[in-house]
Amino acid sequence: MFPFRDHNPSNRVPYVAYALLAINVLVYLTYGFLPPEQVYGIFDTWAMVPAEVTAGIDLHTLLTCMFMHGGWMHLAGNMLFLWVFGDNLEDYLGHGGMLIFYLLCGLGASAAQIAVNPYSDIPNVGASGAIAGLMGGYLLLFPKARIDVLFIIVFFIKVVPLSAWIVLGGWVGLQVVMGVADWGMEGGGVAYFAHIGGFVAGIAGIALVWLFQGKPRNWPEMPHEEAPVPGPWHLIKR
Repeated sequence: MFPFRDHNPSNRVPYVAYALLAINVLVYLTYGFLPPEQVYGIFDTWAMVPAEVTAGIDLHTLLTCMFMHGGWMHLAGNMLFLWVFGDNLEDYLGHGGMLIFYLLCGLGASAAQIAVNPYSDIPNVGASGAIAGLMGGYLLLFPKARIDVLFIIVFFIKVVPLSAWIVLGGWVGLQVVMGVADWGMEGGGVAYFAHIGGFVAGIAGIALVWLFQGKPRNWPEMPHEEAPVPGPWHLIKR
C-alpha cells in the first residue's frame, strides 16, 4: 500500500518542499555509497542518539538527523511522502511557515522517540518524523482530499483513490499498533514513536495556527479540497 499522488492542487510553487527534498538527496549522496564503517562513523557524529541528547550531548543532532537516511529505499519512501504532502502544507503556511513547521515537527518526533526510550544508544536517522508532521497537518486541513494509493499483492496491482482521512488515519493507526508491539525491543528498526510524535506535532501545529489566526471561513469546503477523483549496524530509521 503506497500513497503516491493526491488530487489537491496548490496555488504556489513549493520552493521549500523542493529544497528540503534536494537537500536530503544531496546529503545522502555524500555518504550513501561509502563503505559501511565510514557511514557508521558519519552517523556517530550526525545521527541523534537518545542517551546522548538526554545527557545534554550533541544536541545539534536533533536537527541533523532529519537530513540523513539509512539506505536509498529509506530515502525514497520519505521523499515520496514529502513530494505528495509538502506542497499543500506550504501553500497553506507560506514558505517561511512551511520551513518552521517542518523543523518543529521533526523536533517533536525526536522528543517522542527520546521520551519512550531516553537511554537508548542506537542512532536515529530519517526525515519521516518531520514528514509525519506534514501528514498530520494535511489530515486536519484536507480530510476529504483524494489520495491515490497503489496496492500491490503478488501479481495484483491496482490504484485506488481514497479520502485523506482514511489513508492518513490508517497510517498513524498502524504506527501506534507497531510501536506498542515493538516497545522495549533492542536493536535497530523503525522509530514508530517518532512517526507518532511528528504526526501529533503536525496536528497541534495547525491547531495553533487556527487558534491564533482562526479557521478559513469556508472550511472545510475549500475549493482545492474537492478536486475530482481521476546495514550491518543497528540503526533506527524514521
